[in-house]
Amino acid sequence: MTGEAERVDAQALAALAERNRSCVACKLRPGCTQVVVSDGDAQARILIVGEGPGADEDRIGRPFVGRGGQLLEKILDAVQLTRQEVYVTNIVKCRPPGNRTPEVDESETCTALWLEPQLRLLRPELILTLGNTPTQYLLGTRQGITKLRGSWLPYRQQEGLWEALVMPMFHPAYLLRNDTRAVGGPKSLTWRDIREVRRVLDGGVPEGFSDPRRPPEGQGTLF
Repeated sequence: MTGEAERVDAQALAALAERNRSCVACKLRPGCTQVVVSDGDAQARILIVGEGPGADEDRIGRPFVGRGGQLLEKILDAVQLTRQEVYVTNIVKCRPPGNRTPEVDESETCTALWLEPQLRLLRPELILTLGNTPTQYLLGTRQGITKLRGSWLPYRQQEGLWEALVMPMFHPAYLLRNDTRAVGGPKSLTWRDIREVRRVLDGGVPEGFSDPRRPPEGQGTLF
């Protein structure tokens, strides 16, 4: 986002990340190599939130660097977006054993201590939630990803500091497990979803979102 005034306090975000890397607040930390905080451009208009680090992420220290991350990069590249143009993080920052779904206490601890402070600082315009865990957390719902994916939904930060539009999408790991290009299959639907993200990013009115909320003054506009 060169040429634009920075809207995110990068120094505060870096300090938060440094504290995050020392976290031992939940039972996940003893079983992983390191805390995986985030990656990408803090000034990006798009925030991508996944579930948690896998084995490759735990080893390298960056989110979405394994097979799922490589597929995510291909999905972004299909609409002329690069990894450097988005900001990527997870619900939990430590790898759950065997890549299992984070347990409730783990998610609650990590989001309260780290994700919510990240969100206070980041204030993106669009949020892509990959899979059930981040979708259900950010939208405060029990509905699954197959029900919600492909729809623009409103998000309001916990303290009401800013608002965004959320696009739930299938997690790349799910696409790898369901490797079909059939029309109406997961990959086909993901292609539709990421094209819709690109369209809105370019100024289009969000499809199916009849009364999009305007962001607070000073945040900028979506379209």
